[in-house]
Amino acid sequence: MRRRMDEGVRQMKIYGLRIWVDDMAAARRFYGETLSLTAKWDMEMAVGYDLGIDLIVERDDGSHEDENLVGRFVGTSIQVDDIQATYEALKAKGVPFLGPPEKMPWGGTLAHFKDPAGNTLTLLQ
Repeated sequence: MRRRMDEGVRQMKIYGLRIWVDDMAAARRFYGETLSLTAKWDMEMAVGYDLGIDLIVERDDGSHEDENLVGRFVGTSIQVDDIQATYEALKAKGVPFLGPPEKMPWGGTLAHFKDPAGNTLTLLQ
């Protein structure tokens, strides 16, 4: 049986996805220039790029010393209209991919790449 959600719960939505980096200058170049993402806001320790939700690129200040936040598999997919063309364009800009786009059994096509901090992101078509 389906439960009715109260008013507050129905208003939930994803605001942003945080990616931790160790070099904000390199991250700004990569996300802003290489990936050509538009910054919605920019602060010293973090930048929010527009991907429908905010892609928040934030410098790890060391306060999470028990956690390895930089250089992880991010676990998110950035949807593109033409994965092959996007792959070729980003590869030409020096973006390191883990392999070429690959068709998945469920029908989508994925290509994984790394940012300068070693975080792995995914393109999806």
